[in-house]
Amino acid sequence: MKNNFNNIYFIGIGGISMSGLAELMLDEGLFVAGSDKNDSHIVKKLAKMGAKIHLNHNSDHITDDIDLVVYTSAISNDNPELLRALQLNLAIMDRAEFLGYVMKNYHNSICVSGTHGKTTTTGMLSSILIETDLEPTIFLGGEMDSIGGNIKHGSNNLLLTEACEYKRNFLKFNPTMELILNIDVDHLDYYKDLQDIKNAFLEYANKLPKSGVLIANVENENLFKDLKCNVATFGKENNADFYATNIKYLPTPSYMLMNKGNKLVEINLQVFGEHNILNSIAASAACVMLGISVESIKKGLENFKGTHRRYEFKGFYKNAVIIDDYAHHPTEMKTTLLTAKTYSQGRVITIFQPHTYSRTIALLDEFAEALKLSDETILLDIYAARETDTRAVHSKDLANKIKEVGGNVIYAKSFEDATNILNDMISNGDTVITMGAGNVNTIAEHLIVTEQ
Repeated sequence: MKNNFNNIYFIGIGGISMSGLAELMLDEGLFVAGSDKNDSHIVKKLAKMGAKIHLNHNSDHITDDIDLVVYTSAISNDNPELLRALQLNLAIMDRAEFLGYVMKNYHNSICVSGTHGKTTTTGMLSSILIETDLEPTIFLGGEMDSIGGNIKHGSNNLLLTEACEYKRNFLKFNPTMELILNIDVDHLDYYKDLQDIKNAFLEYANKLPKSGVLIANVENENLFKDLKCNVATFGKENNADFYATNIKYLPTPSYMLMNKGNKLVEINLQVFGEHNILNSIAASAACVMLGISVESIKKGLENFKGTHRRYEFKGFYKNAVIIDDYAHHPTEMKTTLLTAKTYSQGRVITIFQPHTYSRTIALLDEFAEALKLSDETILLDIYAARETDTRAVHSKDLANKIKEVGGNVIYAKSFEDATNILNDMISNGDTVITMGAGNVNTIAEHLIVTEQ
């Protein structure tokens, strides 16, 4: 890879996307250092590969021999390392800028975007692509066993990555193919409204060259009608270019993949839910447009067992099924809960950790309607992430709203409290879901360890 930097420092190196970039740079033989507030298996892996890791943010870590500082948007503007890098006038890029810079080294770049389903669909594409001789480089916003984590370093022929719309970060990328899975209201701490979000996606789609390809959800077809690139739509009905017929949900999902009335191949999935059928159609459409054989598509999707934290089966606790899920937007949560209710032999119990104050207050009613689908909800405190608590909203406000719409909810003041509440209500055959984009997954891990 062509690179003007030999010594790179990553602020927030333990993040799922940052760590993938750091690992790629280590593979390229560069000196990599970085900092993170928390230790993790990802940080340990990078250290084992040769990265110099600091488990705190300190200005002393930033020296004038560093060629480039890369930072995650999760850090604050007053981060001492970032301030020191500015003081030393070092080259600085945010994560998205650096990924866009890396992207220029590849002949083809596939970017998967949308409000929901990015990681799963990227995982499905990964599973298909590794059945081919394309030798892709893959950046995944989660971890997948078949690629050994969240990154696969391949040739410079093809790069596959997720493309997040937050702060219009995907506008810093250089794609030759885009998948836009859906467009929904989210990140209202940055965007004004849904139209503002749609405008960002349209600007993103216009980055494609004339020879490029857009795979778009048929529901958003009109937004992209004037693009000069090649556009193909996907959906579950025959109003899309790629769609499904003869859909079966049990015992595992299957369907016939169609393209403009023509049967392509029968698809069998190991991941559940209507949303994953749609995700797999999008992935299949992209691969057909890339010229990949239907046999590879079929085999890749059959081998895909899901990514970590996306409706991930963790094990059993007191004869109940334990599922961990990253869902943190009401649309995602409804999809997860409907899937759970389809397959659960007992009640669905959700331990939910809201993610960010801005999202919680903006979508309070929608969160309540989603969680009403759960037979029982245990509600944790809001995970602040990048935000400061202004006391404008509390999880108890959401608990009251859930009760107003007829849901069953108990507020838990701590993870230990949540576990105790769960122990009092759990029964044989129940499905317990730890849900949220924060650290609620540690409860699922604790339950499984306790059972063992």
